[in-house]
This record gives sequence, C-alpha cells and structure tokens, in this order.
Amino acid sequence: MAIQMGASYDIRDPAPADKGRLRTEWAERQMPVLRQIRERFARERPLAGRRIAACLHVTTETANLALTLKAGGADVALCASNPLSTQDDVAAFLVREQGIAVFAIKGEDHDTYYEHIRAALARQPEITMDDGADLVGALHMIALNRLDDLAGPVRRWAAGLSADDRQKLVRGVIGSTEETTTGVIRLKAMARDDVLQFPVIAVNDSYTKHLFDNRYGTGQSTVDGILRATNVLLAGSVVVVAGYGWCGRGVANRMRGAGASVIVTEVDSIKALEAAMDGFRVMSMDRAAAEGDIFVTLTGDIHVIREEHFRRMKDGAIVANSGHFNVELDLGALARVADGEARTIREFVQEFRVGGKRIFVLAEGRLINLAAAEGHPAAVMDMSFANQALAAEYLTRHAQDLARQVHRVPESVDREIARLKLTAMGIETDRLTTEQERYLTSWEMGT
Repeated sequence: MAIQMGASYDIRDPAPADKGRLRTEWAERQMPVLRQIRERFARERPLAGRRIAACLHVTTETANLALTLKAGGADVALCASNPLSTQDDVAAFLVREQGIAVFAIKGEDHDTYYEHIRAALARQPEITMDDGADLVGALHMIALNRLDDLAGPVRRWAAGLSADDRQKLVRGVIGSTEETTTGVIRLKAMARDDVLQFPVIAVNDSYTKHLFDNRYGTGQSTVDGILRATNVLLAGSVVVVAGYGWCGRGVANRMRGAGASVIVTEVDSIKALEAAMDGFRVMSMDRAAAEGDIFVTLTGDIHVIREEHFRRMKDGAIVANSGHFNVELDLGALARVADGEARTIREFVQEFRVGGKRIFVLAEGRLINLAAAEGHPAAVMDMSFANQALAAEYLTRHAQDLARQVHRVPESVDREIARLKLTAMGIETDRLTTEQERYLTSWEMGT
C-alpha cells in the first residue's frame, strides 16, 4: 500500500476521534509532569519551527507527548513503532482535532508499517524520536547507500532520491532520542562502528525512565495483557521470565504478587545471582521449558525460546513476549515443527500443536502489553515522556555541541523530573543541612 506523496495522514478511520479525545484526556489527568512541561512550552515555544518525526506506540500517553511537542511549536509527524500497538481512536483524535500527521493503523502489515516510516521520513525531520531505532536505522541505511538492506517501501522511495537529496535528508537531522533498551543497544553499536551521523539522547537510560517505566510499567502492563488475552489464573501457575533486567524484574515481581511461582532464566551471571537472592528460582531455559505454564521473554535478543524449548513444553503452555521486537520467540521454528496450521482460539491467541501438545502463542509474539492491553499506565509514562519532551528541547539548544554518540539525559533534567513527580504526588523530601553538606564533601571530618 503506497501513501500519496505529501499526504498528511494515514489512519483507519477518523470517526472515533471523540472517543480518542476522551481517553487522551483521561490519561492526561495522570500525567502532571508532562502537563507542567506543556504549559511552559506553550509560553516559551522552545521548539518553534522544528520538524519532529516520532516512531512510537500510538497510545493515549503518546498523544499527550505529541500535544506537548506541538505546544512547544514543533511540526509533529507520528508513526507506529509496532504494528499491533496503535489505538485507532487516538490516531483519529490527533488527526481530526489536532491536525497532527499520523501514519498508523492497528494491525497494519509489514509493507504498510514501513510505508508509514517512509511517510514520516519524507517530512524531512530535524529531530527524530524512536522506540526501537527504526527511524534512525532507516536514515543511516540511506546515508550509507545500503538501500538493499531497507524494507521495500523505504527502499523504493530512497532509490528515487538523488544521492545529494539522500545526504541532505540525513544532514538535516540535528539529533534523535531513543525510548527503549533495544534501540539503545542498536544505537551504541552504530556509535561503536563509527557510523552514527548525529547525536542521540538515550531517554531509556535516564533514571526517571528505566527505573520506573521499565520496572513498574512493563511489570503491570505485561500481566494486564496476558490476562486480557487469556483470562488465566496466575495464582498457582509456574511463570518463566526470560531476562532479569529492569523489565524482567518488574514482571517477575508482579507475577509473584499475583500468586505465581516464578522461574527466571538469564545469561548474565550477576543478574542471575540477583534474581536468586531476590527469592526466585533461577535455571536455564532448557530446564525451565518443561516446568513453565506461562513464558514471558524480556531480553531484547533473538530466539530466546527456540525449537528445542517448544518441544519440551507442557500441553497448554502459554508463550508471550514483552521485549521489543517479535524475534524473541522463534515462531518460524514453531511453525515448522507444528502438526498442521495454527488456529486462532481467541483474539491474540494462536494454538500450535507439537507432538500432540498444545502451545498457545500470544499476539503473534509481539508486545503483549500493547497488543492485548493498553501499554504502560499513564502515571509512569508521565516521566518517560517528560524525558522525551525535555530531550527534544535540549537537542534544539545544544545539538551542535554534542558529539555523534549516544548521550544520557542530563542529570539535572532527570532530577527535575523526579522533583516535579514527587510534588505532584504530594510527597516531601528532606534537605541536607549545611553541616551535612560539609561532612559529605570534606575529607577532614572523620568520626
């Protein structure tokens, strides 16, 4: 499906805009930090004239980020970072009532997904925002003239540009922001290989993002997505959590809180040790495959659950992914060893039969928390998207001084977001006395 050049949007239907507006307003009530930033942006207009292309999950929370960027004066284009995460009523609201260029349809196929990325890039952004580095990745393939590595719609468009226009497209980007662990990994690899063409701010690495969004947001929304898709009882179930990063910690703790017996699998010895001392059983996936009732991958890596693991699973095992891309489950191998075609049992639930046993895969291996549920609660995305908005402002002011590397959000910004969040929650903290400050900064004062 090709979108006409210059088109200002591509969504399923503008009709449910009213519903999208109400749901966006509901989320906004739980995003006081972003609201305060939006009010300041509306006064100061720090992003005036900036073209921003954002490849993020098109949800109510993202809508509030887009409205904040618009209030700051930016021309915003938004496409989806996952084919199943778009909330069509929210896309309709942004297009019909806010005039924001949205290219996103829930359930879009592979070609449409990349046609939407093409449409966002064709608006010649100066700042990009990614959740998985798809925009930045495409831009760099174009800059490096590696067009054969691009998906069809982007490749065909880029091939029609002159060599000079391709370079202008990339040189016009002053910087980017990255939302998620997987994207940061990709970007750091680009920086290591000395191919990164502009500075990137790793929003995911800020404390007010990964300590809260990844842990509490992913933890709650993953459980929510699994329950909405299956309606299974977690109490008494054996849940296998692959990966004990901040996302894995969140899921493991929420599952334990729901009464499940949790097994953690890890490749990092330090994280595995931490999981064990946090009270979880830790073992290899080879062993865990035979014990688990529910499996959740949160590693950001490829083929974490493979053919040999599927073959060992119990009859009725449920398998889901809450990492970023749909590569953590080797679904190609599962399809090859399955007895016949998979069948859809419920929305977001496919049944595969392997050696007479049933294995249920949720949401085609894509993000279960966004495909079957609504993603992270607004209250935690408040901090994540406050980081995004302030990172865009920081790039506007300081991009020319930044090396072409992956950078942390400045600590002062991180702490200000935490302060604003605490204030909104009605929480007061202590302050160091003069004596305490002197003690902490002095080597003369001993016992």
